[in-house]
Parts: sequence; C-alpha cells; structure tokens
Amino acid sequence: MSIVVLIISMVLFFVLFFGIGFILNMILRMSWVMAIIYPLVAILIIDKVSFSEYFTNTKAAFWDLGHRISSLALADNLILFSGFTGAIIAGITIKMLRKNGYQMF
Repeated sequence: MSIVVLIISMVLFFVLFFGIGFILNMILRMSWVMAIIYPLVAILIIDKVSFSEYFTNTKAAFWDLGHRISSLALADNLILFSGFTGAIIAGITIKMLRKNGYQMF
C-alpha cells in the first residue's frame, strides 16, 4: 500500500466515522454512542466469521478473531485507529456544542 493511499484511507475513515458518530449523537442524544459501537463495526470489518458463530462455536470464532487481529498490518491498524479517533472526536464535539448552548434536536 502506498503512502498516498494510506493517508487518503485514514482521512476517509476519520471523516466517515466522525460524520456517522455526529449524526447518531445528535439524534440519540448520547455523546459516546459511536465510540461504543465502533469496536463492533471494526470486528465486523476484520472478521470473516458469521455473527451467529460467536454463539454457536464460541471458542473457534474468538480464536479466529484473535488470529486475524494479531495478523493485521500496520497500515490496517492505522486506518482502523483513525476511524476510532473520528468517533471519539464526534463525541467531544457534541459535548462542546451542548456545553456552549447548542441544542440539537
């Protein structure tokens, strides 16, 4: 992966999850909802096991998830971290806006 593609991917993930987090925080009036949901989204992006296997074949599903997380490249970790940063900053932004008197919805 070239450095240009990495930077563009990081910016896209940041903006994507900032926007989704901002909208969810505004509608649901819970400042940290996307920061809580983001790890589940990241697991769905990383893992190739179906969601139902976490309940039917728990040990193998979590072992496969651990193996996939540990085998991620640095670029993948940076991209996923930038998405999580966007979700966190969306929560901080909503908190600051509400503190300054802006009432959304």
